[in-house]
Amino acid sequence: MAIRYYESEGIFHLQSEHMSYILQIVNGYPVHAYWGRKLRMEEHPQSLIKLDGNMLLDRLPQEYPQYGSGDFRNPAYQVRLEDGSRITELVYQGHRIFSGKLPLEGLPSVYAESEGEAETLELELKDEYSGLRVTLSYSVFQHSDALTRSVRFENTGAGTLQLLKALSASVDLPRSDLEMIYLAGAWSREAHIQRRPLGPGGTVIEGRRGGMSGHQLNPFIALAAPGADEDQGEVYSLSFVYSGNFAAVAEVDSFNSTRLSIGLNPFDFTWVLSPGQTFQTPEAVMVYTDGGLGEMSRTYHRLYRTRLCRGVHRDRERPILINNWEGTYFDFNTEKLLDIAKVGADMGIELFVMDDGWFGKRDNDRTSLGDWTPDLRKLPGGLTDLAEQINALGMKFGLWFEPEMISPESELYRQHPDWCLHVEGRRRTEARWQLVLDYSRAEVRDYIYDTLSNIFSTVPISYIKWDMNRHLTEIGSAAAAPEHQSEIAHRQILGLYELLERLTSRFPDILFENCCSGGGRFDPGMMYYMPQTWTSDDTDAVERLKIQYGTSLVYPVSSIGAHVSAVPNHQVNRMTPLKMRGDVAMSGNFGYELDLTKFTDEEKEIVKQQVKQYKEIRSLVQQGDLYRLLSPFDGTESAWMFVSPDRKEALAFFFRVLAEPHPPEKRLQFKGLNPDFDYAVENLDDANGKDCLAGPDDETNGTENGSSVHGANVLPGDRLMHLGVIIPELKGDYASTSFRLKAIER
Repeated sequence: MAIRYYESEGIFHLQSEHMSYILQIVNGYPVHAYWGRKLRMEEHPQSLIKLDGNMLLDRLPQEYPQYGSGDFRNPAYQVRLEDGSRITELVYQGHRIFSGKLPLEGLPSVYAESEGEAETLELELKDEYSGLRVTLSYSVFQHSDALTRSVRFENTGAGTLQLLKALSASVDLPRSDLEMIYLAGAWSREAHIQRRPLGPGGTVIEGRRGGMSGHQLNPFIALAAPGADEDQGEVYSLSFVYSGNFAAVAEVDSFNSTRLSIGLNPFDFTWVLSPGQTFQTPEAVMVYTDGGLGEMSRTYHRLYRTRLCRGVHRDRERPILINNWEGTYFDFNTEKLLDIAKVGADMGIELFVMDDGWFGKRDNDRTSLGDWTPDLRKLPGGLTDLAEQINALGMKFGLWFEPEMISPESELYRQHPDWCLHVEGRRRTEARWQLVLDYSRAEVRDYIYDTLSNIFSTVPISYIKWDMNRHLTEIGSAAAAPEHQSEIAHRQILGLYELLERLTSRFPDILFENCCSGGGRFDPGMMYYMPQTWTSDDTDAVERLKIQYGTSLVYPVSSIGAHVSAVPNHQVNRMTPLKMRGDVAMSGNFGYELDLTKFTDEEKEIVKQQVKQYKEIRSLVQQGDLYRLLSPFDGTESAWMFVSPDRKEALAFFFRVLAEPHPPEKRLQFKGLNPDFDYAVENLDDANGKDCLAGPDDETNGTENGSSVHGANVLPGDRLMHLGVIIPELKGDYASTSFRLKAIER
């Protein structure tokens, strides 16, 4: 039993494999009692809430705090009534506990494949004065230390209500000695890890850019105990399953308690709730661990990879691709694309992706978005002809779209100038010479659905790169009444989700990749529809160390798109070896983004070996457990590894950005292995690799008995984790090496 209710005490105990979450009904209020390491289910638990006869709400650790009746901290919700007042008081009415987990209408969410793997608690609260009914939903998973929370509002009264704020989760922790961890950055510099101590007052991270969660801040927040690192220490974290405006707040009050919350950003948000109507918040995923940031990440990875991602591609190996974007940009024709594809096919690459520039009169980024018809000047035979020729080479065919945008210089805009987000009489701000289609309107979504469906139905397409390249401005809709204009930012996201649900349901065999100028919408909401994301437009191997390392704090490697590009790199002009570029890209969903026809014979041979190697390791990379070994944020060295669930196989990558004179002997200590196993360890970059592993002073050159298997050292698992292996000598800047481990039967 994952959830137990103690009626006489009013206590609810939610329990997973290693975590407990306890709340209690106190004077009609749901009060938070505990979130942490797993506690036993007691037969007759004592109250965990200490009360005095005159305790104010400002001292009460509420589960869903309200505004206006004595709690002066950050509220979880706020409502304006018809009389203009903003005071409500939600009181417990009842609850239900049931096996399984229900989907959220119109929203992405974590799911349970069978009733037995999750249990759900719904608490019903009501404000009698206004008729506002609120249902707090909690789902706990049997084999995951994750808890999901969401909230449903219903107007059961006679008057119209306005939701001003509607967060998805709030929890009061009885401590403030915590450090806040989050992901921040910019375009081409996404997901850099930030860490700072909390202090009195509120610390807020938020997105206010409308149709994207943002390059700047990711919808995730964690609070870590001092000294918590990759391998130990308590971590409390929240991840938001949503792709638009969000807010995450950590507020330390005057009593040294911390209120942690996440949900829709109340900035520029109002939702009209007429009598009988409901409003559902997106879902928050809460993870607690005392095993450090690494265990937190692996909990999110397993849950999101297997119970957020859906469809036939969820558990499949992802194809190795070649994308023509950085190789040709807009300047290509059928012959040029086929030349690149032929070289790729010879190297064993499995998927060719034609990027931007194939439609309308798209010779640059100033025109034609919305006119999704092939440019016959470049593609005389059209899309089907090109796709069939690609297929004849033994490769699958993929295509780039930016369906949420419209160019003022397009036939679609000339026909429907009111289909973009805009406010009548105001300037229409163009970014990248484009405007944003109004996805709050059904007729706009229907047009895009019909247009794309026609292409998907007639062209043999296996992969779609779905791009989105600008923030929202002038957020208004010509089809919405004045009182609903503050709903448009959220309705834009709901419309996107509705369209994606229709398309992915009708075309389940197409692999959709999410892109938003790179990682601008790398969030759990999009993962529900698209199991992988283009992590960043920055393809430089050195920059990608931080970007991919930071992204892995929350998101599984199976969702991280990573490509080898040409040098000098097009974003930072850096020269890095093809070897390092390949090792960094092989730490995600692997591909190339360049003109393969320009490679020398030597470079082509390197690519062949990279493709061959990735086919051997990709199941481990994409489905294994990730362990971060050395952080690129702490110096010029980085390392990570992938371990199979049974711990019988592992793969580790080590990267060095800058060389140093007379370096000391350095060892790489592995993680996640079985200390009782022996492992054959092969340095994949050294033909005589086994001698570099044990070190010059190690006479056994292997296990304690000096054994080896097929040229690889055989070393005990505990030794590999605690003593490690010597990193072989690397030449120059921007160097990398890798190790493959396989358990040996004794």
